[in-house]
Amino acid sequence: MQTPYDLLIQGGLVFDGTGTSPRRADVAVRDGRIVQISERPLSAQGANQVIDAAGQWVTPGFIDIHTHYDAEVLLAPGLHESVRHGVTTCFVGSCSISMIFSEAEDAADMFTRVESIPREYVLPLLQQQKNWNDAQGYVKHLDSLPLGPNVASYVGHSDLRAAVMGLGRAVDPDERPSQDEMRQMERHLHESLDEGLLGMSGMTNPWDKLDGDRFRSAALPSVYARWREYRRLHRLLRKRGAILQSAPNLTNPVNAVFYLFTSASLGVRRGLKTTLITLMDIKARPNMDRLISASTRFFNRWLGATFRWQALPQPFQVYADGIDFVIFEEFPTGEAALHLKREFDRRKLLSCKAYREKFKADYERKWGGRVWHRDFGDAYIVDCPDPSLVGKTIGEVARARGEHAAHTFLDLVIDFGRSLRWATLLGNHNPKRVAANVNDASAIIGFSDAGAHLRNMAFYNFGLWMLQLALQDSPAMAPEKAIWRVTGEIADWYGLDTGKLQIGRQADLVVLDPLALRHARLGEYAEAPFEELGRMNRVVNRNDGIIKATIINGNVAFQHDQPSPDLGKVRKFGQFVRRGPSQAAVANMKNARVSRLRRRGAEPTAS
Repeated sequence: MQTPYDLLIQGGLVFDGTGTSPRRADVAVRDGRIVQISERPLSAQGANQVIDAAGQWVTPGFIDIHTHYDAEVLLAPGLHESVRHGVTTCFVGSCSISMIFSEAEDAADMFTRVESIPREYVLPLLQQQKNWNDAQGYVKHLDSLPLGPNVASYVGHSDLRAAVMGLGRAVDPDERPSQDEMRQMERHLHESLDEGLLGMSGMTNPWDKLDGDRFRSAALPSVYARWREYRRLHRLLRKRGAILQSAPNLTNPVNAVFYLFTSASLGVRRGLKTTLITLMDIKARPNMDRLISASTRFFNRWLGATFRWQALPQPFQVYADGIDFVIFEEFPTGEAALHLKREFDRRKLLSCKAYREKFKADYERKWGGRVWHRDFGDAYIVDCPDPSLVGKTIGEVARARGEHAAHTFLDLVIDFGRSLRWATLLGNHNPKRVAANVNDASAIIGFSDAGAHLRNMAFYNFGLWMLQLALQDSPAMAPEKAIWRVTGEIADWYGLDTGKLQIGRQADLVVLDPLALRHARLGEYAEAPFEELGRMNRVVNRNDGIIKATIINGNVAFQHDQPSPDLGKVRKFGQFVRRGPSQAAVANMKNARVSRLRRRGAEPTAS
């Protein structure tokens, strides 16, 4: 006799994550798995917990394919800000930065400046916790944590390089790994894939800089690799059927073509699943998204590529405190300012006449690789010790002073430092282009950067934005497609046992109110203290009343607009997720094998 259900969700409109039409049904969960989906009402007798989902949608949990939770998952493993918005699985180790093989100080220096996380918290955390230097130890440690969402991971190319060559040699442009060092990187990569990691993440964009004092302002180690090194590691990924995630060189984005050819089978080899950031309508580069989309469709259709651009379904709104933001790494004078850690030294530099003229020239230069549109007329002041400036654009302040906008900005930073808080919209400003990109077959939805740039942006609720696109008066797509794009499609592409509501699948679900979602203002600004980082205020999303419940491995992690008291503490909700065929897929393959054998008159053996 079966035990009663652990959880019964009654009367919701169930979307299974495959893109098929929804049906009104009850969903029953036992031992972390979905055991029944029934259009006939199921008895609640003996069920440990019942959720009334009448009038609600029941969907698979959202999968966040691009986070930098590598430090936060060690510090605050509940990852509340994602769970509250229906995310049940997160990927870490993106953009060449993982915390697997490198020593604690090297890992901190590669991570903190790039991702705008205070080093004074990350370094002691790693020094205290990091007792592993291999993939097996890393996975074991993650599995020991009281995880909120499920976590999957890449191994970072910069991590590999620093661990094998030493961080100093890894960021020396004249150094190359020896044959023995290359073989050691390959062994580490093999071991990581054996542990179920997704694949390898890379980075070729030189804007991302090291923190600390030893090699400050050097680019990430993977930037210094030659194509020969990339190809060798990519060959291993291709052989193992693993995934490559990276970013093109935004100074010379032509190298994205290299990644397209890397992914392509060309009719003579196995294709390599490759995903890059990002498919976005960027103000600085009008119509670039159209060009890269068309190029990718050509490679995927005719040259055997399996290539996806990560796409965000919402405006790319960012915030900055003074000059502290990664967009200033795009040009030399911005990089020079960020190289200096002390406010006194920065103010001295920003006051220098020669520097100011060079900064103005960099600001006015419109050609070359860039993400920021460099228009202070499109940058408004959010907060400032001088309240008369709040709400004005920096361009308006400059005109009132009769100055150039670049000089006015430098003066404001000199006067107010990090207390000057301002915002601008970098991309996804045209709703029609957003709709086109999230419908694009060469896109895979996600690029939240959750866990990074805590004072700069918040896209934790990307899944809600995606579903809201399907609820507009002129919907961008059907709801079942929108849900599939942030759940089942991702699970299939990455080979994960989640993302679908099917019997035997892991019970990662969301119950949400479609009416509340339709009328929600998802882009409203909010901040909340990050308790584990000295109560530092970070930008967050607050969309109360939409998510009725987030369920991870059959356990309710978020309900009634509140996280479970156990989330991230003693109780374990999520688990480390390994890449590979799902249990349901394995069962289907086994059943198909048994059927074939029986048709041939043979008796199948146990396996």
